[in-house]
Amino acid sequence: MQTDIEIAQKATLQRIEKIAEKIGISADTLEHYGKYKAKLPLNLIDENKVKRAQLILVSAISPTPAGEGKTTTSIGLSEALNYLNKKCIVALREPSLGPVFGVKGGATGGGYAQVVPMEDINLHFTGDIAAVEKAHNLLAALIDNNLQNKSSSLILDPRTILWKRVMDMNDRALRKIILGLGGTAHGIPRESGFDIAVASEVMAILCLSQSITELKERFANILIAFTKDNKPVYARDLKAQGAMAVLMKDALRPNLVQTLEGNPAIIHGGPFANIAQGTNSILATQMAMSLSDYVVTEAGFGFDLGAEKFLNIKCPLAGISPRVIVIVATVRALKYHGGVSLNELKKPNPEAVLKGSVNLQKHLENAHQYGVPTVVAINAFPTDIPEEYAVIQQVCDAMGIKAVISRVYAEGGKGGIDLAQEVLQAINQNDSNFRPLYDWKDTVENKILKICSQIYGAKKVNFTSQAEKDMKLIQRLGYEHFPICMAKTQYSFSDDPQKLGRPTDFEITVREIAIASGAQFIIPITGEIMRMPGLPNQPAAENIDIDDNGFITGLF
Repeated sequence: MQTDIEIAQKATLQRIEKIAEKIGISADTLEHYGKYKAKLPLNLIDENKVKRAQLILVSAISPTPAGEGKTTTSIGLSEALNYLNKKCIVALREPSLGPVFGVKGGATGGGYAQVVPMEDINLHFTGDIAAVEKAHNLLAALIDNNLQNKSSSLILDPRTILWKRVMDMNDRALRKIILGLGGTAHGIPRESGFDIAVASEVMAILCLSQSITELKERFANILIAFTKDNKPVYARDLKAQGAMAVLMKDALRPNLVQTLEGNPAIIHGGPFANIAQGTNSILATQMAMSLSDYVVTEAGFGFDLGAEKFLNIKCPLAGISPRVIVIVATVRALKYHGGVSLNELKKPNPEAVLKGSVNLQKHLENAHQYGVPTVVAINAFPTDIPEEYAVIQQVCDAMGIKAVISRVYAEGGKGGIDLAQEVLQAINQNDSNFRPLYDWKDTVENKILKICSQIYGAKKVNFTSQAEKDMKLIQRLGYEHFPICMAKTQYSFSDDPQKLGRPTDFEITVREIAIASGAQFIIPITGEIMRMPGLPNQPAAENIDIDDNGFITGLF
């Protein structure tokens, strides 16, 4: 089979105004970014249409190095729904350059279920992430300028500054740095560092804001440091919010592209899923729901991280809820959760699939807690055998859930028709009685305990002395009513990435609790969470190239 980029480059793309026409948008309404990309104005969002649209949330089992295929399944499902004459848009996140040039690759789907132009989307796209970088680093520059300004009435304590700098690249050498060396003319020396841009609170705010006014308000409320007498300092104290919003004015608008089969796709925003909410913007989802009858969207990493945040943070804020949840699983990933090594995953092993299915079962139990009908998509690979599919289907049947084989990678929309029909049946035959897991008004500790016990299955949650101090600070600042955005490894229900499958009798330790006062959520940090990844020994960048005709190779 051809590689993803070969398939994408051989596709015949339609001009973006043709794609827009399919969903009732005139060419004059678009802000073109070349022939195949465009920004959409926010006035296209219609609250009444949002309420009528059918939202389908795609999530997955706990991720493994073998891959699960949430994005591929999301795109393929939207293609299949359109094939069945259902007006459908897929709404996805934007890829970060770090994974593209690192090890994970891009985020435009795979095989015959992709969004295009693949190269553009995986690279700079329409500049949204670059705008996040600039707005974030503007605030960082204003902070250091304030330290340097002897006449400033705002006396920051350099030791308490929380705001680092960001860049959209994996670079471990920048995790911890010293700023301001070289003498008094070059700033005040202090320790700081870099995060990857998609881990920035600016990215989280972009994906939660529904207007320029709200964007500015959230920027203004970013907690950046404390004074020497322990008073909080916010971005508004540096008058930063207006200039930051100016840099983000274009980035706030969702992006319209297309699938390989010429159906509309909206791609916008891309916050990390194990440090932020891990889903595309509220505006993008509302836009898609305004322009179509069905919307397929995804939540990053496994259900316990991405979907949990989608359902407990994004849905209440946006006033939306899914009619059905699709959990993606693969034979290979379940074998891995069943103890099979990576180099043995292609060998038939129904017993290991059964053993690893406990991971899928827990995610399905979690989905049930939200009162939303659930369907399992078995993302097919050529090395799978029917007996392995049968194991998964039997496990799901025992729970009263349908598991459908999806062949969208190899066949595009036609390979997802069975899945699409099962999703439509779940929508038509079941009422979605969506309910969030917790009440935002509950205490921070109780909300954390509920997530850890009911979603992860932890028997106990330990809070370090630092976490206890952080909870007191949260209470002092009046942020107890914020929802919880857990920072935890994506590879396990526990805070130990080595505990695969469905670990039991484990304890989770909350090391500290960060405050995202602009994004308006609380971040309990467990285990070792990397906000600036590093490149692998053989980064993908080594295989990426371009010729004199602009032909790109090596992306995946």
